[in-house]
Amino acid sequence: MRRIDRYIVRQLALTLFAVTVGLAALVWLTQSLRFIELVLDRGLSFWVFLELTGLLLPGFFGLILPITTFVVVLFTYVRLAGDRELVVMRAAGLSNWQLSRPAMAVATGAMLLCYLLNLWLTPLAQQAFREWQFEIRNQMAGLLLQDGVFSQLGGDLMVYARARDGANNLYGILVHDTREQGVPVTIIAETGRLTSTPQGPRVTLINGQRQQVEQVRGADGVTRPRLTTLSFAENSLDLARTSRVEGDRFRNAHERSLMELLDPDDDVSERDRRRYRAEAHQRLANPLTAIGLALLALAVALTGEFRRFGGGFRLFIGCGVMVALLAVGLTLGSAAARQNSLLPLVWLHAILPGLVSAWIIAGMPGLGGRLRSWAR
Repeated sequence: MRRIDRYIVRQLALTLFAVTVGLAALVWLTQSLRFIELVLDRGLSFWVFLELTGLLLPGFFGLILPITTFVVVLFTYVRLAGDRELVVMRAAGLSNWQLSRPAMAVATGAMLLCYLLNLWLTPLAQQAFREWQFEIRNQMAGLLLQDGVFSQLGGDLMVYARARDGANNLYGILVHDTREQGVPVTIIAETGRLTSTPQGPRVTLINGQRQQVEQVRGADGVTRPRLTTLSFAENSLDLARTSRVEGDRFRNAHERSLMELLDPDDDVSERDRRRYRAEAHQRLANPLTAIGLALLALAVALTGEFRRFGGGFRLFIGCGVMVALLAVGLTLGSAAARQNSLLPLVWLHAILPGLVSAWIIAGMPGLGGRLRSWAR
């Protein structure tokens, strides 16, 4: 018995590792393409690029591990059935539950790993990733300037430079600054130079004009806009939206610890409290789907009549049910973040498919007796 269990566990574990790593690498590659330009054109270190994009991996693993567990369990047991190995094991007296033990052991390991990722690694990685984003947008904003492109630095500063050379000299500069509420400023300059300061990047503008629209109340009491222009030979402008202070950056639900989600600060709005509670419950409930999806795969692979050929329809049904469960889970998670009264449905979604699948694997006890009594 133990040798058979080790044989199946070895196949499941190796395949699960390969599939999970491969799929995570594919997702990482697609997500990291948006940062390639910072390395190729803006001089960002390649090691910084790897560190920045590597912080996305814990979230990817936590998301795809239950899915790959389902896929690996389903296709491994279907292959064992196709090679007649399950037939031999059943002939040796093994029941469905005994055949399910290796898959349940691997699924339990996947569930524990998901808890480790959801409760510890992913929040830390998300916080570090957001720190890097904050650093790039505020302290390294000069990296984001592109030749001949209107570059939006945050939501209130737009910079255009017709050309830029390797010495960080800018030519043909247009800046539209709305950081000061109600007083938009437009600056045009012939040339400029980017420099780094402890407060963030700064551009020194040469030979330009500063245009500012102010609301001025006239003698008749009516407020009218007035354009004020100022020509200058040299002027400096900070590109950093804020100073580098941790308190200036709001941390979202994904980068907060479980205790912060369950017991937020008093100044947190009610809307954010609902999001925090939903995020906490999803972190605790979602790893259970690794067990539920593994049981679903076993219910598909171990039940039904044996066929020498075919069996693809059962695979299609199993994969369709898995996709439907994932879609329902995403919908419930989004709805529970808006209305916390739906949080019990998040737990029901995580537990119920596994219970139903276990009942099917056990031969649907109770249903067969009712059918026989109805037949009599």
